[in-house]
Amino acid sequence: MKIGIVGIGAIGGTIARKLAGKDHYIKVANSRGKDAVKEFADEIGGYPSDLNEISDDVEVLILSVPYGAIGSIPKSVFSSLSANAIVVDTGNYYPEMRDSGIEGLGNGEVESLWLSNYIGRPVIKAFNNLLAHSLAELGKENGDEGRLAMQVAGDDEESKKIVMDLVDQCGFDPYDSGSLAESWKMQPNSAGYCCDYTIEELKSIKEKSAQTPESVAENRNKVMGNFAEFTGGDFSHENVIKMNRKYNI
Repeated sequence: MKIGIVGIGAIGGTIARKLAGKDHYIKVANSRGKDAVKEFADEIGGYPSDLNEISDDVEVLILSVPYGAIGSIPKSVFSSLSANAIVVDTGNYYPEMRDSGIEGLGNGEVESLWLSNYIGRPVIKAFNNLLAHSLAELGKENGDEGRLAMQVAGDDEESKKIVMDLVDQCGFDPYDSGSLAESWKMQPNSAGYCCDYTIEELKSIKEKSAQTPESVAENRNKVMGNFAEFTGGDFSHENVIKMNRKYNI
């Protein structure tokens, strides 16, 4: 597939590297122009691009930038996409830690619905619910024991199927979390969020959870506001997963 990726940080860069390794045509861009991504693109066997060209002829456009940076992406990036192109949102809204306040977000609203309305395109939510280390290092082949699950949500079933296949190629079992309106169930500090669960474990946690969109936002506020205390200052991957499994239920 021809895939464009905006943002080559810990998440976007890992997705680009993994999918380039699966023989997809990958071009990457960020806000600093083509020269800023050329070294990375050459390293993974992809192609450097910029925000003026990233949408040209792509079948999938993956957005991997903080929500606070969405407003800096030219609207032409989305308006120039073909009608059938799929937009994938990998982002999470963290007003407590990283993102400035965004009107209409933060109190239980569905983040990807906000994004879809903002860019004027349907969106598939994916790649947002594993930690960067998990995404980069813990993928396994399909059928391997202990393979971790990755949640995916969206309204168009064919588009969601394509994205779920990309998730599988990246080394994770895709878990269908429903429609885009239901994607609050995979937002920060929702049940199973960034917990390194297998698909069976994730399904069990989801079925037991009594969370609501508002309670997910409240849990995010609590956990992010007390992150150092809850981790005891130990920010190792293993300890953060342990904390997440305690609170994201």
